[in-house]
Amino acid sequence: MKVLFVEYPKCSTCKKAGKWLKDHDVEFDDRHIVEENPTAEELKEWHAKSGLPLKRFFNTSGQVYRNNGIKDKLLGMSEEEQYALLATDGMLVKRPIVVGEDFVLVGFKEKEWEEKL
Repeated sequence: MKVLFVEYPKCSTCKKAGKWLKDHDVEFDDRHIVEENPTAEELKEWHAKSGLPLKRFFNTSGQVYRNNGIKDKLLGMSEEEQYALLATDGMLVKRPIVVGEDFVLVGFKEKEWEEKL
C-alpha cells in the first residue's frame, strides 16, 4: 500500500510521523503542505474519507488560525466556505495528513496509525 503524506517539513510532529512511516516500511509520496496546499475539492474528499468533524482539519494551534480569529469566523460558515478557507493557506491545515485509498488520518496518533497502516 502506498499513501500520500502531506506535511510541513519544519514541523516536529511531521518529522516524527515521517520517521514512523519509514521505520514501518510504509511507502509514501511526500507533499509539502505550503508549497502544494490542498484544494477545496481534495479537502472535501479527505474529510469524507476521514469520518472526522471538519473542525479537526484546522490547525488550531497555528499562528494563522489564531492571528486571524478563525475560531470565531467558523461559527457562521458553511462547510463549503470552510473548505475554501482551508484551501487558501496550507498553514491553516492540521498536519500531518496521510491519505490512503479508503481512509485519511489527520495528525499523528501512533496507535491510530498502527491500526490503519
